[in-house]
Amino acid sequence: MTDVRVRVRPEVDDVALSALHAAGFDETPRLRRWSAQLAAHSLSWLDARDGDALAGFVNLAWDGDRHAFLLDLVVADGYRRRGVGRALVAGAVEQATAAGCTWLHVDFAPHLTPFYRSCALPPTDAGLLRLHG
Repeated sequence: MTDVRVRVRPEVDDVALSALHAAGFDETPRLRRWSAQLAAHSLSWLDARDGDALAGFVNLAWDGDRHAFLLDLVVADGYRRRGVGRALVAGAVEQATAAGCTWLHVDFAPHLTPFYRSCALPPTDAGLLRLHG
């Protein structure tokens, strides 16, 4: 992660973040108004930049009190397995801690368990209901 820097609450480029998110989650690209969504609903957000290139992103939502939620963690293909994701999670943990949160929640697919364990976030039992596709 030598040239990549993590920024807290940076200005968001909706087009670049929409493209990164679609590629990372294997979705059809569509423009999302990330800047408005983050400003309205998030405790914080972080991005990872390599010069002008968007290398990664994470959203830290919250309930306004004790619970923070790690959402939308995504790292661009060329930056995976280089510590970018762990740096984004560590920054989100710092932000949640500084805000006085007691709990940090994250849900993830089973194949991501080793990554999240490496970030000190072990799996727990939880419920999940898909409301629509």
